[in-house]
Formats: sequence, structure tokens, C-alpha cells
Amino acid sequence: EKTMPTFMRQINVISRCGALYRTEKLKEVQLGAPHHSYIINVCNYPGTSQEQLAKHICVDKSNVARQLAYLEKEGFVERRQSPSDGRVILVYPTQKAFDVLPEVKRVTAFWNEYITQDLTKEEKESLSGVLEKIVCRARSYFEESGEEK
Repeated sequence: EKTMPTFMRQINVISRCGALYRTEKLKEVQLGAPHHSYIINVCNYPGTSQEQLAKHICVDKSNVARQLAYLEKEGFVERRQSPSDGRVILVYPTQKAFDVLPEVKRVTAFWNEYITQDLTKEEKESLSGVLEKIVCRARSYFEESGEEK
């Protein structure tokens, strides 16, 4: 008898397919799959710290530093030392980031609509609620244990 795939495997497949889609659709604007969350977050919260960004999108600090280095080199963000704490690096969007933001949002919205198009409105709401509970539980592990992501 075939065993049911684990939730994590299913979530990972959805995530990887979404990454392939974003890579394909965002390459024209010099962005790769992981960059959409950075663009959206930095544009929504200009001056956020690298550490806050890492916590918000659930990646480790070295990953954030690497992705921001690329985005800075390509002219999407600027990183500046915090005037109040020299150890803190603040991230600001450039006009180029604001210019690509609508396309990033469009690509993300299309994918979300595409993968849920066979669901009823009630199923979408239920799925969203269940996933939000799982996200909160996953985040709580690291917040409670103090471990890095």
C-alpha cells in the first residue's frame, strides 16, 4: 500500500515549484526565486535591519547577507549602518526595487491563484487558516528555543 506523503514533502514540492515559476518569470528583471520576499519586505518596511528581515522571512543571517549583497550589486537595495548602533545594518529599497515591486506582486499573486484555482472559496479559506496555524507553530519553535533559523 502506498503511504501518504508527509505534509512537509507536500509543502516542499509546492515551494520548489513556486521557486521554479518565480525564477522563470522574474529573470527579465534580474531577480531570482528567493528575491521576491526581500523586495516585498524591504519596500514595505524601508530601513528594516538585516536581522529583522531574517526573522520575518525565516532564513538565517548569512543567507540574508548573501541575497542582499546580490540585490545591492544589482541596484535594488542600499545597506547602511544604523546611526544609533554601528553593529546594525539597515536595508532600504531603491527606486529600482519600487519599480519592480508591481511585477513581483503580480507574479506571486498569479502563482497563488494558479495553484488554488481548483479549490472553492471555503477550501481556500480553510487551507489558509490551517497553514497559518502551522506557520505559527513552526515559528514558535525558534522563538521559544532561541535557536537561529
